[in-house]
Amino acid sequence: MPRKRVYRSKKKLGQIPGSVIYTGERSKEKLFIDVFDYTKEFCTEKELQTVQESFKYKDTDSVTWINLNGLNHVTQIEALGIHYDLHPLVLEDIVNIAQRPKIDEHDDYLFVVLKMLYYDANEKIVSEQVSFVLGKNYVLSFQESEGDVFDSVRNRIRQAKGRVRTLQTDYLLYVLIDAIVDHYFSVIEILGDKIEDFETAIFSGDVDDDISQKIQNLKREILRVRRAIFPLREVISRIEKHEGHLIQKKTKTYYRDIYDHLIQVSENIDIYREMIWSLMDMYMTTISNKMNEVMKVLTIMASIFIPLTFIAGIYGMNFEYIPELQYKYSYFILWGIMIVLFIGMLYYFRKKKWL
Repeated sequence: MPRKRVYRSKKKLGQIPGSVIYTGERSKEKLFIDVFDYTKEFCTEKELQTVQESFKYKDTDSVTWINLNGLNHVTQIEALGIHYDLHPLVLEDIVNIAQRPKIDEHDDYLFVVLKMLYYDANEKIVSEQVSFVLGKNYVLSFQESEGDVFDSVRNRIRQAKGRVRTLQTDYLLYVLIDAIVDHYFSVIEILGDKIEDFETAIFSGDVDDDISQKIQNLKREILRVRRAIFPLREVISRIEKHEGHLIQKKTKTYYRDIYDHLIQVSENIDIYREMIWSLMDMYMTTISNKMNEVMKVLTIMASIFIPLTFIAGIYGMNFEYIPELQYKYSYFILWGIMIVLFIGMLYYFRKKKWL
């Protein structure tokens, strides 16, 4: 039975450009907004009830990270976008979860979209769109639901570890993107382990009946990861080459490091993609070899019994006169000939190493 498909593009058909329409399926998610406002000397962490509480952080001298969970709350997102002077097309892209990783450069801010990937407790890949808006003294992040890969970043801000409290928002954006890219390595490592397990099972012959379906699912996972990661290289490259005031020269080195990591991840994905294709070929070859073994045994059995059947057929014919039938030892002689033929053919097949 074919699975039920959801066409997200239908929600936007006939709408004018800049319409803020949530295209996801998590329409009952609660709005959650948390804020980190910090300098080198202090750090304030708050959970906000409405987006209006975040308006005061736009023109402060400190660095502010505003994280909003719940893209289904389009009214609140529009209010936040209006206050921070975000273009309507940017707001449209934030709530359109089918976006390809990209970057838009505006006069006062950068808009970045990428995919956050990680495995859940059931070892299923979770792919969630994350949008960032980098301003002079703030970073806005938008997520579809609670649960992300930024806990290490939050701890570094709270405990003033590393450089995050001493540098500006461009470094904060780097730290957030770097946390996402680090989890790409975890996803790739798990995919590699799965491929290795399949290889071992196929070589040892210990395979399940549904292994072809499992290999196909793994191939879909790899393609899904590839679609999420490959466009991000262009995004990081454009950030590194950005000539505006939002990305400082000393921070571009860090973005270059992310680009190098993405190259490494991309190469691993290409390798695993080739391996998964060869894995399916290996499985089909194993199945073919097993079938050939069965056919070889059946062919040998048929080859042994063909001459015996021929002899039995001759003496089973209903002719009135067959001279050998009158001889009293004919039955035993015929058995002897058939046994000798049987043993002789077995010896021949073993000598040829067919048995």
